[in-house]
Amino acid sequence: MSISVCCQARRMVSSAAMILIGLTGGVATGKSTVAKMFKQRGAIVIDADELAREVVQPGKPAWRDIIRRFGTSILNADRTINRQTLGQIVFGNRTKLRELERIIHPRVAREQQRLTRKAATKDPNAVVLYDVPLLFEAGIDKRVDRIIVVTADQRTQIARLKQRNGLTRAEALQRIRSQMPLSKKISRADMIIDGTLHRAIGRKRVRDAFVMFSTLASSTTSPPIR
Repeated sequence: MSISVCCQARRMVSSAAMILIGLTGGVATGKSTVAKMFKQRGAIVIDADELAREVVQPGKPAWRDIIRRFGTSILNADRTINRQTLGQIVFGNRTKLRELERIIHPRVAREQQRLTRKAATKDPNAVVLYDVPLLFEAGIDKRVDRIIVVTADQRTQIARLKQRNGLTRAEALQRIRSQMPLSKKISRADMIIDGTLHRAIGRKRVRDAFVMFSTLASSTTSPPIR
């Protein structure tokens, strides 16, 4: 796991001190591992996937909207949404995928903003890491102070998806291709982390990055713009 820093100027948008980092990358590139490393250093991590699971719990508005659009065949016996079944429907159809995202993303965004405000209230100099796969696709890049992109070669992504999710190679490629190409994400990153190299190197790099972000958070005096 290696890291490089791109010296792109980005206006602080989170608060007068707290810094909000958007962590993204391709599917199965190692974002969760990097997020855990930052959490171990003291960052407050907000996981978009966890928020997405929370907002679609049975009976919640997003759950009802999804059932109306995709039917009850996607439900488990306990009325929770079967994510694998739903994924089979949407990842092969860009229109349906975008419809699902329009149901989920606004609700996840509101919850993320609530948690970010809570973190800033508790610690004005906090480093908050928002782990969000679709940071660029959903326009979230405009709402963060810095962007980290975690990368991996496609062969590694496919192997991880086959092992972790039980997908076939064709299904894994479909998941990968449903997202913005990694090359485009890399071009818009402030920091790039290779999620395939040795973890000991990654921990050291994350430590150095966390120190840098902490210093930036504690020294920022720009007023909030949202």
